[in-house]
Amino acid sequence: MDKASRSPAMTDVARLAGVSHQTVSRVLNDHPNVKEQTRIRVRAAIAELGYRPNRAARALVTGRSQLIGVVARNSTLYGPASMLTEFEQAAADAGFAVSVGSVRELDRSSISAVVDRHLDQRVAGLVVIANVASAAEALAEIPGDVPVVFIDGDPASGRPLVTVDQVAGARAATRHLLDAGHETVWHVSGPTDWFDSAGRIQGWKQTLLEAGAEVPPLLSADWSAAEGYRTGQMLARMPEVTAIFTANDHLALGILRALHERGRRVPHDVSIVGFDDVPEAAYFIPPLTTVRQAFGDVARAALSLLLGQMRDDSGTAHQIVVPPQLIVRESVSRPA
Repeated sequence: MDKASRSPAMTDVARLAGVSHQTVSRVLNDHPNVKEQTRIRVRAAIAELGYRPNRAARALVTGRSQLIGVVARNSTLYGPASMLTEFEQAAADAGFAVSVGSVRELDRSSISAVVDRHLDQRVAGLVVIANVASAAEALAEIPGDVPVVFIDGDPASGRPLVTVDQVAGARAATRHLLDAGHETVWHVSGPTDWFDSAGRIQGWKQTLLEAGAEVPPLLSADWSAAEGYRTGQMLARMPEVTAIFTANDHLALGILRALHERGRRVPHDVSIVGFDDVPEAAYFIPPLTTVRQAFGDVARAALSLLLGQMRDDSGTAHQIVVPPQLIVRESVSRPA
């Protein structure tokens, strides 16, 4: 095959850039020991030639592919689904494909099967969206030489981890309601075995105690609007309830309906703050004050942490905590 009909090779890039093919390889693998001017020259040669790395050949040399394995619960919940979408985009931007292994439950047998399948594919690394405590035992069996990063895992585990500061988000939500003049704040939590839910409970309770406010009984639910509606029917019958912090926006939506049916106005009679800032939150009646999680920032941080492990970069942070943001809308006011 003559040069005119074949695809450009790494040696062609090296020749055009005036470097060795080893240097081209280092640039493609984001190796830190390459001068910036050399890196720019190689990137320019790649663009000019339209060179595309041979992933199969690279996998044979390195033992790993340009593929990242993700372990996640099979879920349509806004938070986990958004996190997965954002990570896939961040990986694609960095030149990696993503293989998603979804499980119905984050238990030992399910996770082990997915991890084994990913390792058979010779993935470059693993990202585990481990938002429940039951995943810990299975995750301990991942081989130590496999780069792995956890999203929403146990902050006390000591593992490479990226998470949103759930405690800070709950504190901001609770403080906002107290600052509006409410004597206390009721909390409708998500499932208590979720790390996110536990962090939000902790932040809510800490803020009330620091303010010298009474801590009402915790109301535990799932993440659904239907469960919010069921819980809201009880809260709507309690005149002492003037402020509610919910563990996600769908719970808030169900509570809004229950309050409306009971004739209790939001925010005139009851103020509500949610969590997540789902796209519909701005269109609730009234528009919902909520805590926004920066899923894109979490995804990019997780990828950065994983790439640092692949490069064996000892200077890479071990755990990254992403701050949330309180989004103030119209569902909070001073008590009537």
